[in-house]
Amino acid sequence: MEQQRSEPVDENFLSEVSGMRQCGPPAAPRPGPADASGLLELFDSQIGSRHLDLAARELGRRGSGYYSIGSAGHESNAAVAAALRHTDPALLHYRSGGFYLRRAAQRAGTTPLRDVLLGVVAAAEEPMAGGRHKVFGNAELSVLPQTSTIASHLPRAVGLAFALERSRKLGVDGEWPRDSVVVCSFGDASANHSTATGAINTALHCAYRMIPLPLLLVCEDNGIGISVPTPEGWIQRTFGSRAGLPYFAVGGDEPVECLSTAERAADWVRRHRRPAFLHLRTVRLMGHAGSDVETGYRSRTEIAAEQRRDPLLATGAALVRNGVLSPAEVVDRYEAKRAEVAETAEWALGRRKLTSSAEISAPIAPETPEEIATRACSPGASTAERSASADRGGTAEPAEQEALTLAQSINRALAEELERDGRVLVFGQDVARKGGVYGVTRGLWKRFGAGRVFDTLLDEQSILGTALGAGLAGLLPVPEIQYLAYLHNAADQLRGEASTTGFFSNGRYRNPMVVRIPGYAYQRGFGGHFHNDNSVAALLDVPGLVVASPAKPDDAAAMLRTCVAAAAVDGRVCVFLEPIALYHTRDLHEHDDEGWTARYPAVGTGHVPLGTARQYFAGSDLTLVTTGNGLAMSLRAARRLAQRGVGVRVLDLRWLAPLPREQLFTAAEATGRVLIADETRTSGGISERVVTALVDSGFTGKIRRVTSADSFIPLGEAAYRVLLDETGIEKAALEML
Repeated sequence: MEQQRSEPVDENFLSEVSGMRQCGPPAAPRPGPADASGLLELFDSQIGSRHLDLAARELGRRGSGYYSIGSAGHESNAAVAAALRHTDPALLHYRSGGFYLRRAAQRAGTTPLRDVLLGVVAAAEEPMAGGRHKVFGNAELSVLPQTSTIASHLPRAVGLAFALERSRKLGVDGEWPRDSVVVCSFGDASANHSTATGAINTALHCAYRMIPLPLLLVCEDNGIGISVPTPEGWIQRTFGSRAGLPYFAVGGDEPVECLSTAERAADWVRRHRRPAFLHLRTVRLMGHAGSDVETGYRSRTEIAAEQRRDPLLATGAALVRNGVLSPAEVVDRYEAKRAEVAETAEWALGRRKLTSSAEISAPIAPETPEEIATRACSPGASTAERSASADRGGTAEPAEQEALTLAQSINRALAEELERDGRVLVFGQDVARKGGVYGVTRGLWKRFGAGRVFDTLLDEQSILGTALGAGLAGLLPVPEIQYLAYLHNAADQLRGEASTTGFFSNGRYRNPMVVRIPGYAYQRGFGGHFHNDNSVAALLDVPGLVVASPAKPDDAAAMLRTCVAAAAVDGRVCVFLEPIALYHTRDLHEHDDEGWTARYPAVGTGHVPLGTARQYFAGSDLTLVTTGNGLAMSLRAARRLAQRGVGVRVLDLRWLAPLPREQLFTAAEATGRVLIADETRTSGGISERVVTALVDSGFTGKIRRVTSADSFIPLGEAAYRVLLDETGIEKAALEML
């Protein structure tokens, strides 16, 4: 690479080191070989990170590099890496170049300079994201790739620390050693984000309850968030005296103290298996990112003061002061690293880039249908085992031929999965002793124990964070978000974290989970918007996310099997939407007709492949497309239309993602008329996707849709003025004919 443009921070380092004098014998004892080695290793990681930042800036100016949020000023985080093992899972702040290089030095054969530069130039052979994004990530180094969403990785870090201990208790083997420590770093501005405060609160809640949680929280406090200063002393005041959270603090321009303080903090967490907080005071050099003009909000005096606290200067001075290196040797080492980085950058520029949509999206939604079917249809516990479990205090299951409601069927499917696979966990607010607000998880806590069925804090981000960590630790989480409206408090844990993990790790890491969400509307006697939410738009635009929407009891059990299998086999993230109003429904047309109950699907046969619909009737006049509560309404409307001589076929989509496109097109072509009965909203609802799929498939017949209004759902009977109803379905059908 051509000689990079000089940066003030680069010039300042060289000028200051050149002006240093070789000290005589230090007043304190000279460092021993181990201490000297530690300082040299620290310095090598720090200067490597600095030159990577300088190279990234230069590559960006040349239009060949695509990421320049640098680590300059934060290189003291290399001391944290030195205090940990390369097998300790690390979820890192995006200014973690020093940490990454120092950790790589702990494992022979690694090439961290290449790793980072391949990411900067978006080369396909970058070892973690494969050119999809610039991340600090490497499975051999236990560094998990992170997004740039503010603090979104903290709930996952808490969940992973929890899951490491829980998996050990359950005898489930994971990727990391039993005595591992999870390290999670973040900035001072990020510490104010609700996601961070919620995650730290969850960690403290676990500590208060004496639940093991080996988590080292590292706040890299550079005193500013992009352009907004953090008040002096704010981090110490906020976290310095939190009950249950030991506080360690050190300045990044104190290299010897950094090494010792980080080691004390890490050792404390490893011994006690409880969280601790390391406050690492840093500076931010060269602005926020490549496009940031720091002089627009900081004076030159402030910038110069920050440069005097440069951790590279501090480590270089310590090496000179203790007689480990001369000033000239410090400069030589620095310039040799510059040359090495420049040569590596030139090599990286010639590496292959991603070239096709298929290659780019390959890690998003892996699917092996045959393996999913095998897992979903494999025998669970025997009848004798289930009876024995009931004798031990569990809830006896209904007889094989008994007709079940939707809630009963889901409950039995959950019990089947818990019995089948010791990695399965069921958790959420009120799911354990109470058995869920609607009794769907009733009896599972008593039968399978608090280690596998447990209540959580009332915090959706933490519930999903627990699932994110559990999946990484080798477990198979089935969390519950109590109502669909509450998901939106934590949707980014699905969108920005769970669903992107495979993309940012080229499939190396996955977040297998099945998130159960009671939702939709039509509850009688209880409701209002937050308990009757029909908004699914936030779920339908997430690439790779599986969204199941069962309505009939037998479908629900079979689809839950499929989702758990897809999570177990392919690491898929699945959302399982359960219509609350149908949980305990038994009848379809008349009182006591039991038309909405079904026998539990036999193990070995009850499997619904992803993206497959279910058709009722085979009329040739009209195709009614629906799902969820709309299915019951459509079936009743179809019966009345049949009495008028209208031949209707009803297609229950069952899966909102992936959408059953081929079956949808076939059913539409069979009649030439499609009416979509959609209980979600006119805008952003299911029907928009269905119409688009039909048009894209080349359907040229008539299409119409009836939906709920673009409105929140009010209390009482007023709700039925904005919701889809049977009268509207039937009226629209007759108008189409």
